[in-house]
Amino acid sequence: MAVTDAAIDKIKEMIVSGELAPGDRLPKEADLAERLGLSRNSLREAVRALSLINVLDVRQGDGTYVTSLEPRLLLDTMSFVLDLHRDDTVIQFFEVRRILEPAATALATELMSDEEVEELRVILESLPAEPTVEELVANDLRFHQRIAQGSGNSVLCSFIESLSGPTTRARIWRGLTQEGAMDKTREQHTAIYEAIAARQPDVARSWATVHVAGVESWLRKALELD
Repeated sequence: MAVTDAAIDKIKEMIVSGELAPGDRLPKEADLAERLGLSRNSLREAVRALSLINVLDVRQGDGTYVTSLEPRLLLDTMSFVLDLHRDDTVIQFFEVRRILEPAATALATELMSDEEVEELRVILESLPAEPTVEELVANDLRFHQRIAQGSGNSVLCSFIESLSGPTTRARIWRGLTQEGAMDKTREQHTAIYEAIAARQPDVARSWATVHVAGVESWLRKALELD
């Protein structure tokens, strides 16, 4: 593993230094191994590891390329890791959401175009009058995803989207067990949208905080953590 780690570090250094840019093709395996002072087996292991985290793209019959290295692509690996979380850590995910989502909402309030705000309204109004819990949660995910995208920060958006999966089960649980949860979600989404449409970042940030904190508070009580 130490030899493979060294090989990974050397390829990483080529990318960080700019010697290899996004989209570039790596030199032939034999040439690159000789140049880096590695065995071909160590180089293959390094390439395999870097392809698993979307840094390299191995194309059969064509060669190995550096990916776009876009945040969404690189952070996709984090989504896999987060999916392995235990139920007793879900509160921590909500704590992180409570930090990130209000910030993203405030940014979106200032940066979203009128057309993007209209898209948010369409998402809000697409929720049926009497939705199922699954429809409510799906709409909730779309609503917050659109706001995160509107923040204009692809890293922040990717982090928020990665956090959506681990908290979905808790949202469904709340919808099934807490009286008035559906109405409360709809009301808070409406308040967030109206603040965004009115270009009031501080108000939008506050409502986003209330929205996420409400679910977190309910979950703490449900798990008897308070």
